[in-house]
Amino acid sequence: MMQPYVLVLYYSKYGSTKKMAHLIANGIEAAGVAVKIRTVPNISSMVKVAEPSIPEEGDIYCTLDDLAQCAGLALGSPTRFGNMASEMKYFWDQTTSLWLNGALHGKPACVFTASGSMHGGQESTLLSMLPPLFHHGMMVMGLSNATSALSNTKTGGTPYGASHVSGPRHDQGLSQDEKILCEVQGKRLGEVVLKLNQG
Repeated sequence: MMQPYVLVLYYSKYGSTKKMAHLIANGIEAAGVAVKIRTVPNISSMVKVAEPSIPEEGDIYCTLDDLAQCAGLALGSPTRFGNMASEMKYFWDQTTSLWLNGALHGKPACVFTASGSMHGGQESTLLSMLPPLFHHGMMVMGLSNATSALSNTKTGGTPYGASHVSGPRHDQGLSQDEKILCEVQGKRLGEVVLKLNQG
């Protein structure tokens, strides 16, 4: 029998969301759960050359099997005018077969995002990632204010999920509070996966 794993699925343009994905993965592993980190390819409005099935560098692309077989999901996207990036939306648009067979029913999930400015639409982006998860029958988790970093943060961090403010040039590293919230969110998700898979 395959060991349960949490899928950390993200898209990142400037690297902030990728850094968050890896911090969330650290939290999941701290809970004692295996992790798969996956990304999605870039898309273009013009048909050029298809992306290779394996990227030249970085995390590999997610397959529908990666998603179907996961025991939990952490989903991340940068903010695009208060919405998830089209690359991530395109990936979810291809998941009808999983929806038809209920592959994700009852599995826990959480969301995370990064934006260039403090008021760049982080919360609406997190909310925009939830409808596909609800349609797939997943159980959505947020962040609890039991973690003081959620109340104290002067940068990113919301009850809907971890977030990061990367600055207008996307050169601001994650604050200590943002790092803590990523790891706490991952650990919380991992702990729920463990409880659901006991017995």
